Amino acid sequence: MKYGVIEQMRQDYPVPPMCRLLGVSVSGYYAWRKRTPSKRARQEARLETEVLAAHQRTRESFGPERLQKHLEQHGVCVCVHRIKRLRRKLGLRCRQKRKFKATTNSKHDLPVAPNLLGQDFSVAAPDQAWCGDITYTATDEGWLYLAGLKDLYSGEIVGYAMSERMTKNLVMQALFRAVSIRRPTPGLIPHTDRGSQYCAQAYQKLLRQFGMRASMSRRGNCYDNAPIESFWGSLKNELIYHQRFATREQARLAIGEYIEIFYNRQRTQARLNHLSPAAFTQRFYLDRTAA
Repeated sequence: MKYGVIEQMRQDYPVPPMCRLLGVSVSGYYAWRKRTPSKRARQEARLETEVLAAHQRTRESFGPERLQKHLEQHGVCVCVHRIKRLRRKLGLRCRQKRKFKATTNSKHDLPVAPNLLGQDFSVAAPDQAWCGDITYTATDEGWLYLAGLKDLYSGEIVGYAMSERMTKNLVMQALFRAVSIRRPTPGLIPHTDRGSQYCAQAYQKLLRQFGMRASMSRRGNCYDNAPIESFWGSLKNELIYHQRFATREQARLAIGEYIEIFYNRQRTQARLNHLSPAAFTQRFYLDRTAA
């Protein structure tokens, strides 16, 4: 809509010339700004939220027909054709088709670090190598992005940060949190994908200040970052897919509780001798002290 174009550019250009250029009246534009959304527009926004929430509840596995039945069970009546249109508008696809909202933008001209791990995730002690990535959670307010860092020795999530925007500041906050808690010695390897957030000069400068050696996955190879991808799967299967978050703050609290209380301190793993990640790390230092 022409009025929408003017609204987007009104901070940069005067309104009257834009109205003349687009062939609309100035009074019509200001009347449009004061107009409240129509009943259908309000209904559309609500249905978008319902369809997105249902898509997440069903673990991204239901097509339009099955999604309609699922929505009916939750008191939402909508035809299949409208669901199809809303899915196209929101960019939703069934997980079986391996479609997803990308969090990695590797199409940039920033320097890329070599892959120092080469899919060898075995380390002899905590804080020798961390694996980092970004994921996202749907809320009724919009996306909530989560950046995390996982210690390859114990699998403990040593640092994380959440934001409504996916920027370099998000991954820098996760790194600051990990360093402030763990106090690693120089030489640690933080391994990530080659997304623009991790390749940013500010983030790379921060790594050098901490004495870390950057490592990055090969383009399009998810197995190079498998440990943190495994955690994302646990987080979504055990928490996110089973809840609907009304606000980003609600999602923040739930994710923080899952990481800090359940995953790090209560969730035992067979590969850790049936200890939690935090207990496994503590056992390492106790054994070293005893020796």
